[in-house]
Amino acid sequence: PYYVDMDQNLFLQASLHSSDPNLTLFVDTCVASPNSSDFRTLVYALTKSGCASDSTYSLFPPPRPDVARFGFSAFSFASRFPTVFLRCQLAVCRRHDYYSRCYQGCVSRFRRNAHS
Repeated sequence: PYYVDMDQNLFLQASLHSSDPNLTLFVDTCVASPNSSDFRTLVYALTKSGCASDSTYSLFPPPRPDVARFGFSAFSFASRFPTVFLRCQLAVCRRHDYYSRCYQGCVSRFRRNAHS
């Protein structure tokens, strides 16, 4: 566990451990929950499909392509849930594969009507 005060800025880093230097890392979706085993009932999205859902969420330039850095401001799920758990989905892609998920960035999907 990592203990922080409310509204304190948190900075996180994920790194890929691989002998392949041609891989890159992308933060796709991060959600928070007060329950470490349930990320569906009560969740708060920090980022979804590469798009920031929280106004305090920020991506930071990584030192290398196999590292992803991001941060957000600490919060709670009201006083009855003092603990917050994170679950993040990251994509691993080939470097310079500009059609891969890592190079698409924020993907906001929308529905088309049947006549389109």
